[in-house]
Amino acid sequence: MDDMTRRSCREFSELLASSAPTPGGGGAAALTGALAAALGGMVVSLTAGKKQYQTHEEELAKLGETCGDLRRRLLDLVQADAEAFAPLAKAYGMAKDDPARDDVLERTTLAACQPPMEIMTCCLGVIRAASRLAEIGSRLALSDAGCAASLASAAMESASLNVQINTRTLRDRQEAGRLDRRTEELLREGTELARQVFDRVTAEWKGT
Repeated sequence: MDDMTRRSCREFSELLASSAPTPGGGGAAALTGALAAALGGMVVSLTAGKKQYQTHEEELAKLGETCGDLRRRLLDLVQADAEAFAPLAKAYGMAKDDPARDDVLERTTLAACQPPMEIMTCCLGVIRAASRLAEIGSRLALSDAGCAASLASAAMESASLNVQINTRTLRDRQEAGRLDRRTEELLREGTELARQVFDRVTAEWKGT
């Protein structure tokens, strides 16, 4: 399988719009999350070294590292999601009377849940970073911090759908429940925090 992250934006979007099984919603979510993390890095870059933000220099450096690490990991997850889905797609193509089909489907379905779960976790990290950057980052880049949080929230919601479409077919209902609960926890924290960032950004503009 070729590396999805080495394609241009145009190539990736054209492939996404095609009938090819990958990339799909998970890969799109990961890429969106990576863009959100990049925006967080942009806020750091536009703030670092400015005299009026010197008191936050050390924290800004750490946030820059965090955003960079998350951006790189989310880009890796574009490919990881495609690679995890391929065996599941193959399993669905097995003959229904094949005695191994159920076990193969269970194993590959569980594996396909892992990349979108990690995408959600990474996106929550991006939202947390964006929240802090909206507080201490350059006011000239305030909208970028807000965009980072909003994009990461959308990516998180999208990734959650890619978990839930798989957990509904798992025979191990205990594991399915565990994954669903974790998905709900991440969504609850991430979407609420992202909304707070959005409201903070727009409230600051209204107050000017």
